[in-house]
Amino acid sequence: MEKLTLVVAFLLLASLAQPLRAQSGCPGVRKDTWPELVGVPAKLARETIQKENSRLTNVPSVLNGSPVTADFRCDRVRLFVNVLDFVVQIPRVG
Repeated sequence: MEKLTLVVAFLLLASLAQPLRAQSGCPGVRKDTWPELVGVPAKLARETIQKENSRLTNVPSVLNGSPVTADFRCDRVRLFVNVLDFVVQIPRVG
């Protein structure tokens, strides 16, 4: 029972620390994630992201589970979508 208590306490603390993570560090990018776009069509998500920040010019749709490069780019937000072209992961700069 004591181990379960420790695990639950750890998970609670970890969930509280997540909002404290640093911003992307990209110049001119005030917002680096869009959790509100999960579940919306990719076209609408792309328009929303580019309307909020015109510096984000590279907003490709990627089928969820497809391999992607590990490089970080300040002008890119990947939209991971399902076969119906709905966003299934939180879009983020990178």
